[in-house]
Amino acid sequence: MKVAIVGYPNVGKSSLVNRLTESREAVVHEQAGVTRDRKELKTDWNGRRLTLIDTGGVDLEDRDELARQVQDQARAALADADAVVLVVDAKSGLRAGDQEVAELLRRGALPVVVAANKIDTTSDVPLAADFHRLGLGDPVAVSAAHGLGTGDLLDRIVALVPPGEDDEEEQDDGAVRLAVIGRPNVGKSSLVNRFLGTGPGSQPAGRVIVSPLAGTTRDAIDLPITFEGREMVIVDTAGLRRQAKVGESLEYYTALRSQRAAERADVALVVCDSGQGITSQDLRVAELAMVSGCATVLVLNKWDVSGADADLEHERARAGQKLRQRPRVLTASAKTGRHVERLLVEAVALADRRATRIATPQLNRFLSEVVAARQPPAGGSRRGRGAPQRLKLLFMTQTAVRPPRFSIQVNSRAKITRDYAYYVENRLRERYHLEGIPVIIDFVERNERAVSERGRAA
Repeated sequence: MKVAIVGYPNVGKSSLVNRLTESREAVVHEQAGVTRDRKELKTDWNGRRLTLIDTGGVDLEDRDELARQVQDQARAALADADAVVLVVDAKSGLRAGDQEVAELLRRGALPVVVAANKIDTTSDVPLAADFHRLGLGDPVAVSAAHGLGTGDLLDRIVALVPPGEDDEEEQDDGAVRLAVIGRPNVGKSSLVNRFLGTGPGSQPAGRVIVSPLAGTTRDAIDLPITFEGREMVIVDTAGLRRQAKVGESLEYYTALRSQRAAERADVALVVCDSGQGITSQDLRVAELAMVSGCATVLVLNKWDVSGADADLEHERARAGQKLRQRPRVLTASAKTGRHVERLLVEAVALADRRATRIATPQLNRFLSEVVAARQPPAGGSRRGRGAPQRLKLLFMTQTAVRPPRFSIQVNSRAKITRDYAYYVENRLRERYHLEGIPVIIDFVERNERAVSERGRAA
């Protein structure tokens, strides 16, 4: 059951969604207009599964282009919903903006419940009565800040629509989770709209708001699609600013949303502006994805504008030199659609390789070839009893996937140098096509393994 949460700006819609879903996924800020795109969050109540659609504040009198796009997003949410919660600010009383939204809802066919928010004490409850004048039934007094009346509101919501098949528990279908991350205004939302087959030239309004104003996208938004028979979930995130600019609390929480998106994803597209090349901030975003366990692709967007002037080989060399995971660097144009489909092909391939398990016999043949091609470093002598003892790589196996993790048994961890560890990691990437995928290699000393096994036996 999908429920659209709508209302005038700054009435507490996102705070109420966070309270009802027991999360902090919707961005909340005292500044009006923080929520601009629509965002879907799941919860359940008395055995019913609910999807709450958080929308931007609707001011029908505002003719600004960005405000118009927010209104379009709210209308799209209504078209996708089974019921509506109209949130109003009880402390401010009935306003003209509330009446305009209520009139829009009365003309529709969806069942509506009015949530009179900011009823923070029992003495404030009579304030909700003023909203009977909206003609949408008895308002429910609630407090997003303190939780007052939220159970009553959920009771009213589930009573609006009879149970259906959509309320059944969802199963993990192995969908590829794709995070679209990067600095502000590099074209992330335009790229997402291209993935969804919307945007300029198509009938539906773009699923994500696009504006020349940097930082328009504030939330991380999960969007399901199907590509060549594979289920995918695209996470469109707020831009990451330079650390020095993340002083305002809103920008700080926006960066946190982007980090969370990377942590929940299988693959991250790090979108860069091809006119600027791969900047140091782009590299830091890619490192963030790697630390989060994401497979990574760098995308030089806006190639239709700057492709003739950009040095692609230079950018690829820079990424290979600076980034340990050695991601591919691809070009695309969200505006024209050039090479956009190739990005999804690459994302699916990376997700599959990130989840692949390599057989132990293959890994040990690989290990023998690596040692034969370059001898491990020699350590110090064994207390004067002859030649220095050389590092030995004895056995290799894979211990985990998503991201892939390997264990190599050695005779002495002290003899492992960073240079040789990187050599083994890079050869592993080349052999099994793990470019752009975080690889973890644990070097385990043979005696440590024996002690561990004896401990388990005891």
